Amino acid sequence: HALNPKLIMLRVSGYGQDGPRRDEPGFAAIAEATAGLRYLTGHPGQVPARAGLSLGDTIAGLHGALGVLLALYERDARGGQGQMIDVALYEAVFNLTESLLPEYHVFGAIRQPAGGALPGIAPSNAYPCSDGQYVLIAANGDSLFKRLMELIGRADLANDPDLARNDGRAKRAEEIDKIIGEWSKQRTLEDILSALQSIAVPAGRIYTAKDIAEDPHYRARGVIETIESAEGLKVEMPGIIPKLSQNPGEIRHRAPTLGEHTESILKQHGFTVEQIRTLKDAGVLQ
Repeated sequence: HALNPKLIMLRVSGYGQDGPRRDEPGFAAIAEATAGLRYLTGHPGQVPARAGLSLGDTIAGLHGALGVLLALYERDARGGQGQMIDVALYEAVFNLTESLLPEYHVFGAIRQPAGGALPGIAPSNAYPCSDGQYVLIAANGDSLFKRLMELIGRADLANDPDLARNDGRAKRAEEIDKIIGEWSKQRTLEDILSALQSIAVPAGRIYTAKDIAEDPHYRARGVIETIESAEGLKVEMPGIIPKLSQNPGEIRHRAPTLGEHTESILKQHGFTVEQIRTLKDAGVLQ
C-alpha cells in the first residue's frame, strides 16, 4: 500500500480478486464442488457426498498462512516489499486434486467416485468386520499383497503371476475386494488388526471422535491439548501441529471472544480512556 509499502495483506474469497466470477459469493461447500472434489466423494451412481468437514475453509486457511510466510520471507529475509496474498477457496481445494486435471487433459479420462476404494490401486479399501465395524486395509504393495493373501489362506492368489504387480490387481480389484471382505466379515476388528500387524500389512480402524480421545498415541505425542474457554469450560482440541524440534511452541491462551481485546489494543496504540469512550458512544465500538 502507498501508505505502508511493507504491509502484507491476506485476502480470502470464494473465487479470488479477479476473473469473471470474482464478485460471486462462495462458501466452502461450493468451492469443493467447483474444484471437482465433491464430484469424487461418495459412491458411484449416488448423490455426491460431503466430506464431513468444511475442507475448503481449512485448506484455504493453510494456503493463506503459507502465502503470508512466503511474503514475510520475501520482505524480511530478501529485502523486498509487502504484498497482497490472494487466496480463493476453490483454488485451494483444486490445488489438492492430484492428477485429476492431467488425467483428463492427456487421456480424456474423467475420474469417477470410488467409494472407499483407491482408484487404480488394489487392494485398498474398507472391509466389514463381524462386530459391525469396518477395517481399512492398504495391501497395495506387491509384497504386502502376497503376505495378505497367504494370511487369509489364498496362496493361489499370492502366487498368481497376473496379480504380482498392481496393474494386474487393479484389473481384478472387485474380485480381490470381495475375497478380502469374505475373510474379514468372519472376524472382529481387533482380531484383524492383530493379524495384519503381525505380518506388517498397513491396516487400521476407522476412528470416531471417541476413538481419537481414547488413543494413547495421540496423548503420547501431545496432539491433544486441554484449553479453558471464556465460560470456564475445559475443552480438548488439537494441539500444535507440526512439531518443531527447536521451538515447538505452546498454547498460551484461549481464542478471544469477539472484540475482547479491542480496548487493550487501542490503548497500546495511544488511545486514551476518553477517546475509547467517545468511540463507544458513537457506535464505532460495541
